[in-house]
Amino acid sequence: MEIEDVKYVCTNLGNLSGLPVRMFLNEELIFYYSIVKLFKDPFDLDKNETFKSKEKISYYINSFNYYYGIINYENLKIVIGPTNQVNLKDQDLKNMAFALGINSSSFNEFISQMKSIISFPLMSLLQTLCMVYFALTNEKLSINDITIHDSMQTNIIEEIEISSTNELMDNIEGKTHGPYNGFDIENRMMDMVMRGDIDALKKYIKSIPSFRSGTIAFEQLRQYKNIFIVTITLVSRAAIRGGMDITQALNLSDVYIQKMELSESIEEITELQYRVVLDYAERVFKIRFSDNPSKLVLDVSKYIQEHLSEPIKVNDIAKSLYMGRSRLSTNFKKETNIDLSTFIMTKKIDEAKRLLRYSDKAFSVISNYLGFSSQSHFSKIFKEQTGLTPFEYRQLHKHY
Repeated sequence: MEIEDVKYVCTNLGNLSGLPVRMFLNEELIFYYSIVKLFKDPFDLDKNETFKSKEKISYYINSFNYYYGIINYENLKIVIGPTNQVNLKDQDLKNMAFALGINSSSFNEFISQMKSIISFPLMSLLQTLCMVYFALTNEKLSINDITIHDSMQTNIIEEIEISSTNELMDNIEGKTHGPYNGFDIENRMMDMVMRGDIDALKKYIKSIPSFRSGTIAFEQLRQYKNIFIVTITLVSRAAIRGGMDITQALNLSDVYIQKMELSESIEEITELQYRVVLDYAERVFKIRFSDNPSKLVLDVSKYIQEHLSEPIKVNDIAKSLYMGRSRLSTNFKKETNIDLSTFIMTKKIDEAKRLLRYSDKAFSVISNYLGFSSQSHFSKIFKEQTGLTPFEYRQLHKHY
């Protein structure tokens, strides 16, 4: 793409976002566009650090908790920002003006100019950059490619594992939480956690739509910490619905929140938030499928999960796995000591119990959704497996 075309993209990016946009050629500024007129570009304070970025798309958060989005395209660097999600206090903006060398008599006007820059959630900014990068290169990237780093994830896993099994967990052992009042969480991510569907969750996180959360703090870092607390509350509840012990789930929540409170950067909290969602999903997965399920059990379970709302036949699973029906049934029984037909029905009834317990869906709707031939057939199988009718089960568990 020609430089003039890239300038056109940058101009439209600035108009759509309301943020200043710059383009550098070999670190020399060749284009600047902003609908907000500033005494001095605050990017001057962050140029050196930002230029260190060599990734295709990245971001930089400065000491004032403003952030910039960065695109590296061939020998061009596009920088958009600064922006944030929580407005800085006037004193912080005065400190920024002072650092920029702006005369004190112009501080108030500079503050007004900075406050006129649109607040843009970091995830929304990064998704915007992914779209721009695709327009420039035809290469598709996701937020996950930008914000999640394997090395940091490994460190978090190790630290949480240690904290969960030693001193930190000992301190909260025996602590009781109030009764858990379940409510129906329709959010797709929470549903994946509840099912222990790790693969689907990872794929969904890569393409999760951005949203603008409300302002729940007056300071940027606190905003992200509060959002983290909301997230872990929802995730822990979803895991409980998936079969995780209530005390274990809430104690693990305490461990994560304590670690989050010690975090001093938005990057750390973003990494931790990714880990906490997967951690709960992985624990639910182990509960549902045992600690070390074989590939065959995993493949069968995945098929059932993906076809819960259909009448599932052993022959259908065998075809999907490129196996003979007899061989599949024999191998599955050998590995699990359970007939495959029984396993299929058990998974359907498990889902029925979840829906009866945590939703107000009619019995006929649940029966139809799970692929039973009739409501009476559903009720018959349900009672055979649980000893209760669907009505009795819901009555017994409706307050939990």
